[in-house]
Amino acid sequence: MLSLRTIHALCAALAVAALVSGCETKPEPTAQPPVPAAPQSAQPATAATPAKAPVSPQLLEPEKATQKAPDKFKAKFTTTKGDFTVEVTRDWAPNGADRFYNLVKIGYFTDIAFFRAVDGFMVQFGIHGDPRVSTAWRSAQIPDDPPKESNKRGYLTFATSGPNSRTTQLFINYGDNARLDSMGFAPIGKVIEGMDVVDSLYKGYGEGAPRGAGPDQGRIQFQGNAYLREQFPKLDYIKSVTLL
Repeated sequence: MLSLRTIHALCAALAVAALVSGCETKPEPTAQPPVPAAPQSAQPATAATPAKAPVSPQLLEPEKATQKAPDKFKAKFTTTKGDFTVEVTRDWAPNGADRFYNLVKIGYFTDIAFFRAVDGFMVQFGIHGDPRVSTAWRSAQIPDDPPKESNKRGYLTFATSGPNSRTTQLFINYGDNARLDSMGFAPIGKVIEGMDVVDSLYKGYGEGAPRGAGPDQGRIQFQGNAYLREQFPKLDYIKSVTLL
């Protein structure tokens, strides 16, 4: 039988552990591992209900989306909160700029959720709403670009889960996140018009699962927008992105 003193000591230790585990952190903007066989927090692919609508063949063939981007180009985002425009400079991050350019050209960014928005940090997007498309792009990684520009407010950057792992996810910095530069996050462009729209995107869910109350990236990959609309109805979405 434990002594009263021992019981008190154990209770104190547990209280400290609870305080530590409850501390808020600001994890870096990373994508899920590019080829998750079965993310721990996601249901198996067989459990998801596949979309019934036809899918453009271009969205299922990432190996064909390889055009070189112009030295500079602009892209207009039409969202549920309004429009904003980004300007991409290829020299900043050629591989990333080419990938973004091709994603825009094939119409990838249609009905795409801003699924992770952390006030003062960044807003992230790029997992497709149709699980079939997500599956096609999950292993379509591009080589890293050494960062030439800093992750300043309004700068657009690809998310990454490690070396040479960028696929389709990007984020826009809400603040000065220069600490990300040394971690390999290479901006490809910046918002030149409509940053107030970016600021207004819904942030109420906060950090993503399992570290926060927001959506789980694994479940988005396997269940798409059906999961998001059912459990996170307040999220904002990209309606379309067009080259200017």
